[in-house]
Amino acid sequence: MKSLHIEILIAKHLRNSVFKNTAVFIITLFIALILLYATFSGWENYMTQNQTSEKYQHESRKDWLNNPDKNPHRMAHYGNFAFRKSAPLSVFEFGMEPFFGNAIFLEAHKQNTANFSEAGFSNSMLRFGEISIAMVLQVLLPLMIFFLGFNSVAAERENGTLKLLLSQGINWKQLLTGKILGIASIIMLLFFPTIIVLVFIWLLLQDFTVSADETIKMILFILFHFIYLIFFCVIAVLISALSKTSKKALVSLIGIWLVFTIILPRTTQAIGAYIYETPSKIQFNSDIEKDILKQGDSHNPNDLHYKAIKDSLLNVYKVDSVQKLPFNYSGFIMTEGEKISSRIYNQHLENLLKVYEKQNSFSKTISFINPYIAIKNLSMGLSNTDYDSYIDFQKQAETYRYTMAQKMNALQVKYISNNKPKPTDKPLTIGKEHWADLAEFHYQPKGIIDVLKSEILSVISIILWIIMLFILIRIAAKNLKAI
Repeated sequence: MKSLHIEILIAKHLRNSVFKNTAVFIITLFIALILLYATFSGWENYMTQNQTSEKYQHESRKDWLNNPDKNPHRMAHYGNFAFRKSAPLSVFEFGMEPFFGNAIFLEAHKQNTANFSEAGFSNSMLRFGEISIAMVLQVLLPLMIFFLGFNSVAAERENGTLKLLLSQGINWKQLLTGKILGIASIIMLLFFPTIIVLVFIWLLLQDFTVSADETIKMILFILFHFIYLIFFCVIAVLISALSKTSKKALVSLIGIWLVFTIILPRTTQAIGAYIYETPSKIQFNSDIEKDILKQGDSHNPNDLHYKAIKDSLLNVYKVDSVQKLPFNYSGFIMTEGEKISSRIYNQHLENLLKVYEKQNSFSKTISFINPYIAIKNLSMGLSNTDYDSYIDFQKQAETYRYTMAQKMNALQVKYISNNKPKPTDKPLTIGKEHWADLAEFHYQPKGIIDVLKSEILSVISIILWIIMLFILIRIAAKNLKAI
């Protein structure tokens, strides 16, 4: 208890001395204003995107249901839209969401990518990044911690009070712990109010009715950011204790901040993309088209692959023309064509995703030497604003598109005659009530289990960082000198 009392006294002394500096008040006020702006812009972005997605999803559904009596295959080509709504935590962590599309046009025989990203409609300021609460917590607060802690021990050494403190019976472990607690207490004056506002807004967005899955995500979001900030408090005090002067400590800490938050993340992305090269979008689509043509063209009646299917059907049903088949031949062929094209697309997509997975794994591995990358990946994963969430949306949309196309093909097989209408006859159609057979698309964000599985390296790296910090404090407490 006596040891804890000493550490608390050291923490209070540091906090009191820090707030005698006018610059600290100015910096704290500045960051508080940035946090308020980040909260407002996050709220506005979230509401705008979700209201827009909901509006156009509803309109798309209405347009689909209001189509008149029509040939089912025409409906498959008429298409539909899939929209992605943002998860509640994306208010605080924008992640990659501004650069990924949130709507996909779905049509038969063709897989489209997501469009209408926020970046596509924004000005050039977006290139510099948007200010989110996560960005302030992950980038600006660590810099403030370094500003508060660079002279926490080094200044004591410079003015001679360090020897005096140690001669009075205070040991290095108590001194380091007290300094860490002092800096942490100052940072918590910003962190805790931010979290209170964050939780309130998060509850408000969900009408105060939240799922267990979202609750766990929120708890982990807060916990990991708390650990992340404490980590920088420890680093600031240790570097200050190892430095002969405050100036050297400040230069070292700014260098660490630059490496962690700017240099390593950008370098990691560039190296990953260089080592694991991906094809261009044009090449990707071209390769798919070539493989589909090798299998056959379902719209070409003379195609060898589909001609063989035709001959087989005529033989099985003992008829001499497709008009005599007991089902719509064209719908059957379209069903087969959709299976082939979807299978080929999914094969190419899986190969592409393996390359991206290698790139992302390289980045996640670097989190073992950079806690910023670890917290960034975790933050985006928990907020469903990471690359995996975007791919998950693409996959859900593709599943829906395939279901849509095959439902329309099945309706054609069942209800459309093989006999072509005469010029004076009405087109071959079915009743519009069948369009309601296709359910509306609703995107389901990844659950907490899937998030933790994909971010397991980041979780492990943060745990290892915590263990390493405890070890460093123990080592420092035994080996540091007052001079």
